[in-house]
Formats: sequence, structure tokens, C-alpha cells
Amino acid sequence: MADNTHFEAVTARTLAEARARAGLSLREAARRAGTSHATLHAYETGAKAPSAATFLRVLDACGFAVDMMLSPRIRWQDGIYRGDELEAVLDLAGRFPARAPRHMDYPVFPTRP
Repeated sequence: MADNTHFEAVTARTLAEARARAGLSLREAARRAGTSHATLHAYETGAKAPSAATFLRVLDACGFAVDMMLSPRIRWQDGIYRGDELEAVLDLAGRFPARAPRHMDYPVFPTRP
């Protein structure tokens, strides 16, 4: 099974930050979320991990919501790593000025007598 240490730490930090930003005490946030203050404290310290439903319920009790967006990972295609391809495109784009100059100087050819 994969190591969930990072995920659990982020979950704990998110819950603690949401409660702090909402200005709620541990007891008040727990009451609003329908759990005990001891359980909420365990979630915030990482001693216990909440279920996804409980995580969302606590955030909602603090006045926050979770918005997620799924996006595909950059992978190899046609023998090219897409990160390398993007870097090359950005390098090329950087060679062009961000804005066209306000005044363009045209070449001046000498007039014939």
C-alpha cells in the first residue's frame, strides 16, 4: 500500500487552517461539524485521518468548500517528452517581443539625382 504520510499531513494542515481562518474555536468547529472536539483535534494534528465525507463536512462547517479539477499528466508521445516540447515552445516564444514597438523605423534609401 502507498505511503499516505504526505496526504495525511496536507489534510491535517488544511483542516487546521480552515478553522483558524474561520475564527472558530476547536469546540465550535466540532459542534458545527457534528463531531467531538477531541476527534477534530486528532484530525488537525494528524493523529487520525478523516474520511473524505468527514473532511468535507468539517470544511463546510468552517465555511469553506473544496474545488477540484482533474488534468492529465504530461507523458511521452511520439518519442518526445511533452515537458521538453513545452520548454522548447516557451523558449521560442521568449525570443519574440511581448509588444510591437510604437514606432517602426523603415530603411531609408538614398534618392537618385
